[in-house]
Amino acid sequence: MKAVIQRVSHSCVVIDSVEKGSIGKGLMVLLGVEQGDTQADADKLIKKIPLLRIFEDENGKMNLSCLDIDGEILVISQFTLCADCSHGRRPSFIHSAPPDIANQLYLYFVDGLKHSGVKKVDTGEFGADMKVSLLNDGPVTIILNSRDL
Repeated sequence: MKAVIQRVSHSCVVIDSVEKGSIGKGLMVLLGVEQGDTQADADKLIKKIPLLRIFEDENGKMNLSCLDIDGEILVISQFTLCADCSHGRRPSFIHSAPPDIANQLYLYFVDGLKHSGVKKVDTGEFGADMKVSLLNDGPVTIILNSRDL
């Protein structure tokens, strides 16, 4: 399972011209589910992401977590994170989990974050064409792969 985490001042997702989800200060997480991923992979990310110390403390040091600042998280499903670009110029998505499995793990991940103590967890819509906006704060962008944790 791959996650691209961005520290944001705010973020929102729009589907068919309607705002589906939005957050204030916190994290915007793009989540890609790969073949072979399980709930154990999601659990690793659920434990890690809210506690990443990537927010500045009173001394300007990245020393505080999303939980420490009472931050919010917006989770967006993004199968393109699983793209294989090793051959040619057109990405292959053969490493992405099948949609039904990917959606189950996406929902499991979101539910886990909601029970992790995060103030607010909002989402896009699995499989939808989404327009995501954000104001990256820093910029700070972290990439995690559950298989490396």
